Amino acid sequence: MRLRPIHALLMAFCLLGLVYAVVTPLFEVSDELWHYPMVKRLADGQGLPVQDPAAVGPWRQEGSQPPLYYYLMAAATFWIDTADLDQVRVLNPHADNGLITADRNNNLVVHPPGEAARWTGAALAVRVIRLLSVLLGAGSVYFTYRLALELLPTSGQTVALAAAAFTAFTPMFVFISASVNNDNLAVTLSAATLWRLVRWVRRPPERLSCEHALLGVLLGAGALSKQSALGLWGLAGGVLVVVNWRAVGRGPMAIGRMAYDAIRKTLPHALVVFGLAGLIAFWWYWRNFQLYGDWLGWNTFIAIVGERPQPATLFQLWGERVGFIQAYWGLFGGVSVPMPAWTYTALNAAAGLALLGLGGRAARALWGWRALEGRGWLTALQWALPVAWIAALLVGLVRWTSLTWASQGRLIFPAISAISVLMAAGLADLGRLIPVASLKPLPLWLLAAFMAVLSSVVPFAVIAPHYAPPPDLTPAQIASIPSRLDVSFGGELTLLGYDLRTSAVAPGDAVHLTLFWRAEIAMDRDWSLFVHVLDQDAILVAQRDRYPGQGLLATTRLRPGQTWADAYVIPIPAGAYAPGRLRLAVGVYDLRDGVRLPSGAGGDAATFGALELRARPGADVPNALRQNLGGLIELSGYAVDQRVLRPGETLTLTLYWRALKAIPRNYSISARVRGEDLTRWAALDAWPRGGGAPTSVWRPGETVADPYPLTLAADTPPGQYFLEVVVYDAETLAPLPLWSADGYPTDGQSVVLSRIRVTP
Repeated sequence: MRLRPIHALLMAFCLLGLVYAVVTPLFEVSDELWHYPMVKRLADGQGLPVQDPAAVGPWRQEGSQPPLYYYLMAAATFWIDTADLDQVRVLNPHADNGLITADRNNNLVVHPPGEAARWTGAALAVRVIRLLSVLLGAGSVYFTYRLALELLPTSGQTVALAAAAFTAFTPMFVFISASVNNDNLAVTLSAATLWRLVRWVRRPPERLSCEHALLGVLLGAGALSKQSALGLWGLAGGVLVVVNWRAVGRGPMAIGRMAYDAIRKTLPHALVVFGLAGLIAFWWYWRNFQLYGDWLGWNTFIAIVGERPQPATLFQLWGERVGFIQAYWGLFGGVSVPMPAWTYTALNAAAGLALLGLGGRAARALWGWRALEGRGWLTALQWALPVAWIAALLVGLVRWTSLTWASQGRLIFPAISAISVLMAAGLADLGRLIPVASLKPLPLWLLAAFMAVLSSVVPFAVIAPHYAPPPDLTPAQIASIPSRLDVSFGGELTLLGYDLRTSAVAPGDAVHLTLFWRAEIAMDRDWSLFVHVLDQDAILVAQRDRYPGQGLLATTRLRPGQTWADAYVIPIPAGAYAPGRLRLAVGVYDLRDGVRLPSGAGGDAATFGALELRARPGADVPNALRQNLGGLIELSGYAVDQRVLRPGETLTLTLYWRALKAIPRNYSISARVRGEDLTRWAALDAWPRGGGAPTSVWRPGETVADPYPLTLAADTPPGQYFLEVVVYDAETLAPLPLWSADGYPTDGQSVVLSRIRVTP
């Protein structure tokens, strides 16, 4: 039997998914860390959790998700003894989750040696679910193909195969498909439902049949997999109305009579479709309402996952578009491991060309609008469905993302079949411009081939290297350490030396440092390492805390004599006080109780190195910041008359402001000294210059020097504290948000400046 191209593509996707499932370390896929404990709870027979933000379980916010996927995966793995979950799911407490860093530490879990070969216990359960999820992903690829055949029946298999390939070889889609994630079931069900609806527009069932029941099952299962699938219910209702209107409107009949007959015919169909869907999914939403007073359970979900300080505007969300698009094409781990920048440029360019082609197709359709008088309007309606589905998902995602941090393109994967088909249609339309008939599909196959190669390379060139632990140092490497220290920490770890590749920095730059370590004994604590950058007044300028080996090594798993190099890239905050002289301090501590290992150099840290902290070049004010607040005001810089004080003493913080445009109202300034726990130990709220220079009279471009005397409370404990500035409307108390360097609002509401040090 000859292998059909779509079958070959599905086999290629499954093979690629298997590679991702095996190569990607356990729990290093977006939220798999929380999804699997939800499966385990059900597999252990404990039932659905009642979510409590004050006592969050290991499934965290995923306990608020519709549970069909978790039930199915629990049924597939209940026979596996997963009592060892805590041994394979050891959290990295310092993980830079969701952040793209220059020195890694993005691993959510500290992985044991030999994890890749572990196919027992909880590791086996996760791998089984990953492989089953790959099959669900293959379903999405198949329904993309079927959707394209419905929308482009005259294009043959070429465009349909290309559309399916775009889905199959989107690196992020393969990555998520090869993980424990309820999106996998929701995406497949959404793709199947959309295909059925598009098919119904042109070939509806003649009478009430099992096809209506199937649609109801798809809608109900989708709603019980992920709430975003509820958007398909509206599309399904619209299709039912249109289909039945057509059925009664084939002869001469008054509009009123047609409407009556259409409604009468639609009602039993809708009753079957939505009745079945409700039977499947309604109980879950009723449970939410009974437990949380919210049909969707959003209140509890957001309380657990975290809420933005204030709802994001569309303008702010547009400023987050780069990360959103990256997380559609491929941003791995906890959306913190990117592909090379040029790959996003290439994929975005292809999407732009596809949009251009779609524009041409739409223009020709509008030019020939008279075709809609025949059956052409059915074609228009068919194309409207995937567009409407994408739009519905985007509207819902904008609403959700305005409340919490969720600017991730992968969340629109329930519409990936529609997106891939539209891309294929657009590129096929551009191919019409190629004069050689045999080369017209070239744009489609070039993009499909590029995506296939890219998605095949990513596991080995991007994902695996990011989680590879550092190798042991060779004797030659140890002998060539640039600066030897040989400082012992409690006889457990020895800092052999360092390589400081930075001699001078300015605020906003970074210190590049490599430390060389050796484990001396088998340890019974998981020690954390800190690197502090201190100035000449022993004030902390910057720090980096993490587990050894760029976060990949737990000290309880180190062998006596094991050596490694640990590279650090430590950003110097934009508000650092300059100029100054910097040095480095390194120590070892237990995050659980704060215990520090004593240093053989004296105290609990090894201090070394010297580098210069320079002021930013070209600045016309001290400590230049150029921090935009609300698009109205720039905090250009600041000065402090003293940074080492005793309780009860006063420092003067001088702020340098610049109006970016005419300011329509008077804003208040709050200058503060606060601790890590946000306690204020000094504060002064006033209009600029004590009311002598209200913001409404500032001229654009003018610099205003604005002093604030801050007297420390008499009971201020010794320690280090932040200088902080907030600009707010005195009437509403609403703060001006911080804007990014490229001119978009962020969630930030205060400008953090230098630290100060309080002595006894």
